[in-house]
Amino acid sequence: METSTQQTLDTDAIAHLQQWIGRCEALHDDIAAAPLRGLSATLDRDDPAPQRGTVVPPLGHWLYFLPQAPQSQIGPDGHPKRGGFLPPVPLPRRMWAGGRLNCEPGNPLKVGDAAHKISSIESVKHKSGRSGEMIFVLVRHEVHNAQGRCLTEEQDIVYRAAAQPGEKAPEPTPAATSAPWRRQITPDDVLLFRYSALTFNGHRIHYDRQYVTQVEGYPGLIVHGPLIATLLTDLVRRRVPDGFIKRFEFRAVRPTFDLHPFFVNGVPSADGKSVKLWAHDHEGWLTMQGSAELA
Repeated sequence: METSTQQTLDTDAIAHLQQWIGRCEALHDDIAAAPLRGLSATLDRDDPAPQRGTVVPPLGHWLYFLPQAPQSQIGPDGHPKRGGFLPPVPLPRRMWAGGRLNCEPGNPLKVGDAAHKISSIESVKHKSGRSGEMIFVLVRHEVHNAQGRCLTEEQDIVYRAAAQPGEKAPEPTPAATSAPWRRQITPDDVLLFRYSALTFNGHRIHYDRQYVTQVEGYPGLIVHGPLIATLLTDLVRRRVPDGFIKRFEFRAVRPTFDLHPFFVNGVPSADGKSVKLWAHDHEGWLTMQGSAELA
């Protein structure tokens, strides 16, 4: 159950979760224009209206194949109750910690495609450290259209024990604070709501201030990791509008809250074929790091 406060996992519990390794699911979706119009508005872009044949921008596929659990199956944190495709990890805090994306330049996902996504659980690993019990779930996705594979993606999902009173936060990492590419982002309730709506994400940490501060113990609303990752790829698109991102990877380092502006940064390589990317908060602490390769 989503409400579990279990803090330790015994050998039998871990073995049960590892039974999910190899589990697969297939989802189908029509790649419509409306979600991309919403994403463009949310990112404050002035894009032409997408038409049939418009290439879906990097990470735009996250607007499709969305889980739509019935309202009766939603847990107290706003996520669907655990079990089903993902293992029913009883640890209460869940985050999307990072991922890797490979896109096919010769067959990009486009508006008008009838597409399908095949997902599989690749691994379920247990670790116990200074911050308590953790379960790492690696999920692999492949998206296909009528012409074949468009992209492959790996997602790293981490489940953690609840924060304990007096628990010391991990030491932050200073970020580089100068970059040729930089954009300041001012998060607020509306930005986070719009992205939650686009991705049909009911997780309350992104819009319910009372829940996130009083139940999960954070100081403010949490900016979605996928939104920050999307803003990193959007930075590349703004600087290289005719480029095609064939590979992107990212790793979340530290939560970002809606209490202050944050920054997305990029440093292109000398040959222009790759970009080092990162985000940092208003204090200069690294919150996400990533990289992009251009076709």
